[in-house]
Amino acid sequence: MSNENLYNPHISVDCVVFGFDGEKLKVLLIERSINEQNELYNDKKLPGSIILNDEDLDEAASRVLNELTGLNNIYLSQFKSFGSPTRTANPRDVHWLERTTQLKIGRIVTVAYVALIKIDRKIVFDAEDSSANWYDVNEVNTMSLAFDHIQIIEKGLEHIRHQLDVEPHLLFELLPKKFTISQLRILHDVVHQARSDVRNFQKKVAQMPYLVMLDEVEEGVPHRAGRLYKFDKKRT
Repeated sequence: MSNENLYNPHISVDCVVFGFDGEKLKVLLIERSINEQNELYNDKKLPGSIILNDEDLDEAASRVLNELTGLNNIYLSQFKSFGSPTRTANPRDVHWLERTTQLKIGRIVTVAYVALIKIDRKIVFDAEDSSANWYDVNEVNTMSLAFDHIQIIEKGLEHIRHQLDVEPHLLFELLPKKFTISQLRILHDVVHQARSDVRNFQKKVAQMPYLVMLDEVEEGVPHRAGRLYKFDKKRT
């Protein structure tokens, strides 16, 4: 079966995958290498793909993340569509996509998703001309990204800030299974670009019924070991 019958070349999905390393909010980007006129060009892009003709958008986003990272059961939230005619203004992006898909590419509307994962989950990525790596979300504006992916990341960050105000338990999608209140506060502040008062934050945390204190403390840390907690999804 030809690619024309398999894929829809006018609609794609792109995933803004956020992770937290204990100090900074990170975004997962694909580094691609393009051989252009016998010169190697490198840049970065979001995990994404044009959709299959027989799949819906949510299925496409899940497929992209599974194919590009090997991960399943990831929090996904569709947040915005991007359809400016200038999305494919850069010939390099168009040529790369045409070579990759073996399709004639015109105007493409992409539907963007936010994904939240624990950064310690193993990323399984197997490609000869690209690799997947985590980058500080605050450094994205200084990078060379494909299409309009800088704008998509910025809008994705706005979306997740809003979602966390409505559903604060989503923070735990980014934390390890066992964490300290200090780690939770740092993550909250990094996402919201704010600095919380420690006492006020502790009072706020005390009102979270889904936060369970464990009879364990941190191990192997250079400071006073903090009490460990876990998130109980059943209590949300």
